[in-house]
Amino acid sequence: MEELNSRKAAVVGCGFVGSASAFALMESGLFSELVLIDAAEGKAEGEALDISHGLPFAKPMQIYAGGYEDISDASVIIVTAGAGQKPGETRLDLVKKNVGIFRSIIPKIAEHNKEGILLVVANPVDILTYTAKKLSGFPENRVFGSGTVLDTARLKYLLGEHLAVDSRSVHAFIIGEHGDSEIAAWSSANVSGIPLNNFCEMRGHFNHEESMRQIAEDVKNSAYRIIEKKGATYYGIAMSVKRICEAIVRDEKSILPISSIQHDNHGISDVALSMPAIVGAGGVEGTVPIELSTEEEADLKNSADTLKKIIEDLSL
Repeated sequence: MEELNSRKAAVVGCGFVGSASAFALMESGLFSELVLIDAAEGKAEGEALDISHGLPFAKPMQIYAGGYEDISDASVIIVTAGAGQKPGETRLDLVKKNVGIFRSIIPKIAEHNKEGILLVVANPVDILTYTAKKLSGFPENRVFGSGTVLDTARLKYLLGEHLAVDSRSVHAFIIGEHGDSEIAAWSSANVSGIPLNNFCEMRGHFNHEESMRQIAEDVKNSAYRIIEKKGATYYGIAMSVKRICEAIVRDEKSILPISSIQHDNHGISDVALSMPAIVGAGGVEGTVPIELSTEEEADLKNSADTLKKIIEDLSL
C-alpha cells in the first residue's frame, strides 16, 4: 500500500455538498492536494477547474478530477455521493437509494485505500456511516459521519442570536440521529461555564421551557426550511466538513458531535449516531460522556431504536 499523504484529501460525489466542501477545503489551506470523483466525470472536471481558477487568490494546491485509483494515498476520503433530500422528504426516506449507491462506492474506496479516514457526509448520515463501516472493513475509529456537527452549529447560532452573545462562547450539543429524532442536550448546555438558564436570566429571558422548545424545533426544521426555499443545503455542511478535517489534519483532539458506532454509551450499542467525541489524526479517539437528564436519556434511546430498526431491514 502507498504511504498516506497527510495533506491530500478526496471528495467522492460532486453535487452541491461535495463541490461546496471542496471549495471550503481549498479556502482553508489545509490540504495541498484534492482529488474530486463523481459518477459523471465531466461534473468533477468542471468543479475542479472552477475551484482551481481561484487558486491565485488562495494557497498553492493541486485540485483535479480523478478515479478511485487516485485516492490510494489520500489521508481523508470525504463521501458526499448520494441522492439529495427533496422538499417534503425526510433524511430517512433516502435510505434505500443511498445504501444502494454506497454498495457500489465503498468497496471501490476500500480496494484502493485501506489506511485513510472515511468521512461520511451523505444522508441519512448515521445509517450510511454504519453501512460504510460494514462494507469497508475499516476499523471503527477511521469511519465516522459528519453527524450533528452542523445541527450543533445551528443550535449555537440560534442561542447566540437569542442571548445576543458570540455563538462561539455557547457550549451545547445536539446528539442522536442527524434527523427528526435528534435531541438538544439542554441539561449540559452552558455559556462559558455559566448554566444556560442563569445566563438567559442575566439577558432578561425567563420563559425557559418555551424558548428551549422553540429553538430545538427551529434547529430540527432548519434543513427543511432551507430545502424548501433554495432546493438544497450545502454551505453550512461544507463548513462542518472543513471543521472536521481541521481537527484531523492538525491532530487537534477537538470534541465534535460526529456520528460513530456506539458501544454501551448510555446503554446504546451497535448503531451509529452522534455523541461528542475526541477527533484527531487517528480519527475518533473515544466518546466523551456528557450528563443527560432522564428525559434526554429516554429520547436518545428512542433515537437509537429508530435507527436500529432501519439497519435491521438493510441486512448488511
